[in-house]
Amino acid sequence: MIDRAEDDSKTAQALRAAQLYYLQDMTMDAIARELGTSRSSVSRLLSHARETGLVEVRIHPPQGQALRLEEAIRARFGIAAHVVPIPQGLSDVERFERVVMSAARQLPLYFDSNMTLGIAWGSTLDAISRHLPNKETHNSSVVQLNGAGNTFTSGTDYASEILHRFGQAFSASVQQFPVPAFFDDPLTKEAMWRERSTRRVLDLQARADIALFGLGSPFAEVPSRVYVGGYLDRADYRNLRDEKVIGDVATVFYRQDGSWKDIELNKRATGPSFSVLQRVSRRICVVAGVQKLPSLRGAIAARLITDLVLDEHLAEQLIEV
Repeated sequence: MIDRAEDDSKTAQALRAAQLYYLQDMTMDAIARELGTSRSSVSRLLSHARETGLVEVRIHPPQGQALRLEEAIRARFGIAAHVVPIPQGLSDVERFERVVMSAARQLPLYFDSNMTLGIAWGSTLDAISRHLPNKETHNSSVVQLNGAGNTFTSGTDYASEILHRFGQAFSASVQQFPVPAFFDDPLTKEAMWRERSTRRVLDLQARADIALFGLGSPFAEVPSRVYVGGYLDRADYRNLRDEKVIGDVATVFYRQDGSWKDIELNKRATGPSFSVLQRVSRRICVVAGVQKLPSLRGAIAARLITDLVLDEHLAEQLIEV
């Protein structure tokens, strides 16, 4: 009870400080005097207000490079893009962190009460989950899009931690999908997909209002988890190479031209088929690094993306191609 009272008090103070700072244009020194505290305490209260969703910061840039790229992507591909400005010289790892942080800050603009969010586990979603601001919603849910188990681990702990962060940020219920990432036999998958307990999760995935995913790629400096986590054996890699696979979404693989249906490994994959994914009204792809360009082009060709968060160097390459 004491902790709850302290949290309520801090929230009330943060709200008061935010109102004085953002709505009344008072300086932090003036706010400190009014609240009877220090300037550094006011700074912490304002940070708390942003982190907990009391304050939502939106930037409306003038016509510039990022906006020109966004308009070009919309005109060429029919995709709503959010281009993250990135200085030259950053590594792919640093670029990735900036992009996922921007994506995490954008998501509350789209996800609200009475909605279902489908998420694909992986390096990108793990990183996004660590930067999510809090936004209280009601009757909302987060559902796992693909299984995470392999011969080394059930994947439950890894996937559930990501789901938990999303659920906690949005006060949403979470639904795990406790199946392998890939079945050994397509017939096993077909049988499992007929089970009522599995159908319930598949139906929830199909009713999702938003799907959030990264792009798996064997070429990126930030490795995709499916390629380094023991999910594929040598025979799988040979098949992917022979079938000219360029990337995956939720462990469903595709080629440069967007084709995917006849890829052998997809018969054993537990991610949603692209025909299901394409029916989700908002499909948000988060991707960083020019090494992901082939994967991004393939995903666009497969018509998987309605909204795109990417760094400006990748956006430039996408437009130039």
